[in-house]
Amino acid sequence: MTDNKKFMILLTCCFSSFLTPFTGSSINIALPSISKEFSMNAMLLSWVPTSYNLAAAMFLVPLGRLVDIYGREKYYKSGIIVYTVFSLLSAVAGSPVALIIYRVFQGLGGAMIFGTSNAILTSSFPKEERGKILGINLSAVYLGSSLGPILGGFLTYSLGWRHIFTANVLVGVAAAIIAFTAMRDKEEAKPEKFDLAGSVSYCIALIFIMYGFSVLPSMQGWSLVVLGALGLAFFGFIEMRHKQPVLDIKLFRSNTVFILSNLAAFINYSATFVVGFLLSLYLQYIKGMSPQQAGLVLVAQPVLMAVFTSYAGRLSDRIEPGIIASAGMALTTAGLFMLAFLGNNSPLWFIIAALILIGFGFAFFSSPNTNAIMSSVDRQYYGIASAFVGTMRLTGQMMSFGIIMIIFSFMIGKAKITPEYYGQFLQSAKTGFLVFGILCFIGIAASLFRGKVRKQEV
Repeated sequence: MTDNKKFMILLTCCFSSFLTPFTGSSINIALPSISKEFSMNAMLLSWVPTSYNLAAAMFLVPLGRLVDIYGREKYYKSGIIVYTVFSLLSAVAGSPVALIIYRVFQGLGGAMIFGTSNAILTSSFPKEERGKILGINLSAVYLGSSLGPILGGFLTYSLGWRHIFTANVLVGVAAAIIAFTAMRDKEEAKPEKFDLAGSVSYCIALIFIMYGFSVLPSMQGWSLVVLGALGLAFFGFIEMRHKQPVLDIKLFRSNTVFILSNLAAFINYSATFVVGFLLSLYLQYIKGMSPQQAGLVLVAQPVLMAVFTSYAGRLSDRIEPGIIASAGMALTTAGLFMLAFLGNNSPLWFIIAALILIGFGFAFFSSPNTNAIMSSVDRQYYGIASAFVGTMRLTGQMMSFGIIMIIFSFMIGKAKITPEYYGQFLQSAKTGFLVFGILCFIGIAASLFRGKVRKQEV
């Protein structure tokens, strides 16, 4: 493969990797405008972001298996088309139900994109460049997260929320043109059958778990999480008896590095995803900042992630990825423990310093950890491994919100966050940061042990 073609493949992966986080973070800014236009209640409005996340999570692993059977590039290009088409339909949606349905199909397209991109990059570049390339791709992800609130707010204020989806269409068209130019579908289909029964049971179990996390700590939420866990156990039983399973259990039986790396990813996302949400409320309620001012403070974390992730990836090509990822988790843990000491009069520099630590930590964790995961499997499993990384991210994010909702229910209850409840809110946020810090500290142990196991296997 020529250097020019490899560059084009990297470019299209970066374009598409930018799309999905940009949409997610920008849509959150636009939710009040969407609610006003469609007169949506809070429950229905919550389905605008949730429908996308649910669809993306449930389709990731089955699509990862299809990718390994029928070819990565074919599904990747199809994913860009699906995502772009339903972005266009979302921009012209005439009702809240239509918008939610289009978001479900956007989630399907998103699963086809970010469940495949790591596999394409891993198979297109030599092992000694893998960390650098995966890091550059992750930088595009964090750039999308960074620009989403800023550009999304500008588009919503100046042109209306529908133009967020219009911007997605423009980027999607550019990514599709590059993808169809650089990727030629030379991969041949494998003589294997798709495990439909296992895929259906997996999807149903994950829907229960993801939706259960979103409505914790209600009894319905706990019941759904338990049912989902039982469903995953049943799924594992099916897969052990299937000759060509959608998720090969061998990856978990004999590949300790794969298991621990994915566990570390799940813990890391569970411990960090809700930081921006809590600090946004803190800065606006406790510090009295405007949304724009709070956004400028919070952007410190994703900007550092975007800038330094590619460097961390290059570093992991020369140094054991587990060591770098563990150091990153340690920095993130320090930042979370700092935020556990927030008070009414905490200076702004203290908050920014904690965000810088978390941003550096996440940058030095994510690409080395992804490098370790993709390097721990054979080429035939690249698609399913890439999909599983995405699944850990999405379920970790939902878990993060589930944890903080449980804390809020005990300390604030169903009361709105008004001035008389600011004290309880602050205590809830501090408790949350403490819990997340402890969780991330536990993750360091899993990450370090993963490095020892890898050395033994080598």
